[in-house]
Amino acid sequence: RLTMDPHNSAQDIHRCDLCETAIVHSYCDFCHVNLCKPCIGDHISDGYDKHKIVPFKERRSTLIYPKCEIHPQKMCELQCKDCNNISICSFCTASEQHRGHIFVQISTVYKAQKETIERDTEELVNTLSPTYEEIARDLENQLANLDGGYKKLTSAMSKQGEQWHREIDIVINKMKTEISEIKVKHRDILQKHLNEIKQIQSLIKQTLRAINEIEKSTEVSPTIAYSSKIREFSKLPPKIQVSLPTFIPKPIDSEKLCSLFGQVTPLSTATEENVYSLIQSKTSVRELLDEPVIVATIQTGYENLRGVTCLNDGSIWTSGTTSDIKCFNSKGSLLQTVKQKSGKFPYDIAVDSDGDLLYTNGATGTVYKVKNRQTEELIRLQGWRPLNLCVTSTGDLLVTMFNDDRTQSKVVRYSGSTEKQTIQFDDEGKPLYSGNYFSKYITENRNHDVCVADYMACAVVVVYQDGKLRWRYTGHPSVTKNKPFDPLGITTDSQSHILTADSDNHCIHTLDQNGQFLRYIDNCDLKDPTDLCVDNNDNLFVCEFYKGNVKKIKYLK
Repeated sequence: RLTMDPHNSAQDIHRCDLCETAIVHSYCDFCHVNLCKPCIGDHISDGYDKHKIVPFKERRSTLIYPKCEIHPQKMCELQCKDCNNISICSFCTASEQHRGHIFVQISTVYKAQKETIERDTEELVNTLSPTYEEIARDLENQLANLDGGYKKLTSAMSKQGEQWHREIDIVINKMKTEISEIKVKHRDILQKHLNEIKQIQSLIKQTLRAINEIEKSTEVSPTIAYSSKIREFSKLPPKIQVSLPTFIPKPIDSEKLCSLFGQVTPLSTATEENVYSLIQSKTSVRELLDEPVIVATIQTGYENLRGVTCLNDGSIWTSGTTSDIKCFNSKGSLLQTVKQKSGKFPYDIAVDSDGDLLYTNGATGTVYKVKNRQTEELIRLQGWRPLNLCVTSTGDLLVTMFNDDRTQSKVVRYSGSTEKQTIQFDDEGKPLYSGNYFSKYITENRNHDVCVADYMACAVVVVYQDGKLRWRYTGHPSVTKNKPFDPLGITTDSQSHILTADSDNHCIHTLDQNGQFLRYIDNCDLKDPTDLCVDNNDNLFVCEFYKGNVKKIKYLK
């Protein structure tokens, strides 16, 4: 600790916590105590076997695990996934209560949460805070320009009034009073929304302070208990656009003075969804590797492997043409299996922001959610059947679907089970997607574009967040890729690259966010690639349909 005693506060010298005079030499990384050389023996003389003496410069490098409530002399270094992730010690694993349960190292959860905290900090500092500052500046500018706009309005009315006889003054004063009342309402609306934005900014600052405390600490419990608020802050408020009233003068007619002098339009308040786009966080630019490298190969046991999706802890969910959905860790060990009640295979799988599994069942026209090993119905369609799905950065769910007579397809955005948006036609009223039941894997890019790999259209179709067509990609000329471009799985990475599987040509197409071809990934002995996903470190996971393998590929520097 930094001592602030009068005799040494000028130099902020670190001193021993036991004798309080000698300069610190070592540190107990378990008790968090500064120690000089002579005091080390005194500190560890209590016979407690958990003391960890390290050089002072290496302090706070050891994780502090919570003590076991059942075995007080043991530390909890594991979590039981079957018991709501409670912390347990090694003795607990052998107890009857936890027989046959799945355990995970707390250090793994701790590391994943630390990474989440780092990403949240970066997004709060580089993206959300600047975005809310932009919203606040816009509202402040509207307020600053308010008097000038209304001054022009009243000036126009006065100019018209000067052309009338003295008796019109009564009408003018009446209408000016009306303007003053509208101005008060206008100001109140803008001020209200500005206050709301400033309140959110204050909450973001509080969150950052809390995160900073956790980042500085090596306490495990606060870190594990940390709950991300990125999804809450990412749901930006609608932009308030309050239009100034207008003065519409009329020809002078003394008999119809009041009605013909003019009128003031009512105060017009309009809100626009998603007007503010999040400022791109200043993430480091990562270039493509000259030669992508296979990091690992996971054997799933499926004869026909269709789907893969990543979790924050490094594990993956997989699905094939059976009713089983399997979860594997990064080393390929099976962690969990979910069996569909209907016995049909899932069309697609995804993971939401809470780490819960989502899957589509075309036979029942339903999207299901698996939470705490319990399957619940999230969305049931009428007249349509779900195909593929993905979870967006703000927690929305995007689902591709086709109608019962297999003539139309569309993308629907949901918040929970509530439909928010339908994407189906372009500006000319033409269908954006081929109308059939073949796969239409979907993903959201970092710039919020919605990207669909339309297998039967032989194209990747990308639309803006509002659903307007941005571009189509129909393949890249190649002398070595002789078969038609039939895209299947699709995913995006931190650099806003779009990657899509070309199963018949046994390769992955890598595009930039504008649809420009960058390169093929075709040197990793890929065979019949189907679905794709990218983890938080930009590792690419690729399904091989007939082999039943998931290949983990490093393709960025």
